[in-house]
Formats: sequence, structure tokens, C-alpha cells
Amino acid sequence: MTDANDAIDHDRLFKELISTFFLEFLELFLPEMRATIDPNSIRFLQQEYFADLTAGEDKVIDLLVEVKQLGEDAVFIFHLEAQASPESYFTRRIFFYFARLHQKFLLRIYPIVIFSFDQPYREQPHTYTVEFPNWKVLEFNFKSIQLNRLNWRDFLNQPNPVAAALMSKMRIAIEDRPRVKVECLRLLATLQLDPARTRLISGFVDTYLRLNTIETQAFQAEIAKIEPERREGVMQIVTSWMQEGIEQGIEQGIEQGIEQGERSLVLRLLTKRVGTLPSEIRDRIDQLPIDQVEALGEALLEFRTLIDLEAWLSQ
Repeated sequence: MTDANDAIDHDRLFKELISTFFLEFLELFLPEMRATIDPNSIRFLQQEYFADLTAGEDKVIDLLVEVKQLGEDAVFIFHLEAQASPESYFTRRIFFYFARLHQKFLLRIYPIVIFSFDQPYREQPHTYTVEFPNWKVLEFNFKSIQLNRLNWRDFLNQPNPVAAALMSKMRIAIEDRPRVKVECLRLLATLQLDPARTRLISGFVDTYLRLNTIETQAFQAEIAKIEPERREGVMQIVTSWMQEGIEQGIEQGIEQGIEQGERSLVLRLLTKRVGTLPSEIRDRIDQLPIDQVEALGEALLEFRTLIDLEAWLSQ
């Protein structure tokens, strides 16, 4: 069985968030660096693909950002990776990325890793070394941001859209999930972002804090506790979620209706072509993917008997 978490495109979500709010990300986690960055110098570089010979597969670097520091002409590159699952030899892989990027661009590289998995809670290594008993050849370090070791309460009053999003991935007690979702939206509502950026943040939160029926009731109760002037903004976001859900449900219903109509038509044509269909044959046709039902609709013109249909299904 596929875990629901496996279906989430973590790389895309984090890349969209950080590329949209790059300076805000630095303000939140690297304020000393943000203070030195020239905002007008920011340039997002094309994706880099590297063949990982140890894993036998190609890897894509998540995000590369070229910037200048205030008062300097020389540029350097932020390399950001969002790691959604624990990985053996991860520090080695990040060092390989660093070495190849440094070799290609001949620039200073500032590596940052966002560990976004829920478990384990232990601190992840952030150093790669090559050493002998009496001599250290190499010590490579990267900036580590491990979300499940951060307390969401520390970010409640940060007027920062990245905080509003990433609180949903910090360490949260089960009983606090509804409240954290409300707090994420409360903070988002106070930022008064444009609709597109609001949807980006709210979609991020809703992806990582999906509530069950009981949690949803607690979520609604928490919304009722918000002061009225701020509750309206939160309710606008929740209403937009509901509208999107209704629209998606309508689209899915239309698609399902079309598919069901195609199946019914093909069954009627088959009955006219080869006679009454045994129940086991109808069941097999009901289990066919829609593209195969369409193929059956084309092939049935050549059928003469039920045996022809059974032969087609056997293929």
C-alpha cells in the first residue's frame, strides 16, 4: 500500500515556497545573512542534474540562487535542498553537490538543507569529514534546518509567510494539530498577501495538516475563539478551500459520469452484437480502465460471437 505522504510532491512544494519567499526565508532562519544581501541581485539559476554513481540514478538539485552581498561586486550561490525522508550517506551526497557546483561555477557556495520529515526526531548530521588518526583532510559543513526539532510556538508571532507555512511541518503533538492549523491561517491572514501568495501558503498548510473528522470539529471550535476582526480573514481562506473542494468534486463527478456513460454504451452495443452477456463477463468489463473500454468499443465491430469477446478480454 502506498502511504499518502508518498504521493505529496515535497520537492515542488518547498521549491515554490522558498523561491516565492526567498528573502523571507533568510529573515526567518538566517537573519545575519539576509541583512547583507542585495535584494536587487537575486537570480534563480536553472536546475542542475547530476548523475549519482553511488545510487545509480540522476539527481536534481532543488534550488540555486545567485546573490550579491551589499557593497560587493562578487556573487555567490545559495544551494538549498529540501530532504523529505531520512537517507544514509546524505552528508556525502550534499558534499558531492557542493564540490561539483564549486567546480562548475568557481564561486562560493552556501549550502542549506531543510529536513522536513516527521521522524526520526534525533538531530541529523550536518558535517562530512575525511580524516586519518592524526590528520583531518576535509571538514565540510552545511546549514541544517530540521523542522521536526523546532517548536511551532516559537513562530506564532513571526510576521513571516514562511513561518505561516512551515509551522505545519514542525514538531506537533497530535492533540495540537487543529490549533496549529488555525494559528498558521491566523498568521497568514494578518500578512495580507495577494491572492496568489495566500493560496500558495494556505495550500502548503492544508497539504501537510489534513485533519480527520474529529480534528475538523476542534479546528472549527478554535476558529470561533479568534477575535472577530481577525476571524474574517481566516474564514475567507477556509471558504476558498471549500470552494476549491466543491469545484474539484464537480469535475470528478463529471469525469466519472462520462466514464460510466461510455461503459454503459459499450455494454449495450456488445449485447446487440453477441447477445446477452454473462455476469462474469460484465464484471470483467466493469474492471477495465477507461482507455481499454474505449479500445473495446472500437474492437466490438469485428466480433461475431461471445467467443470473440472472450478472446479479446483474454488478450
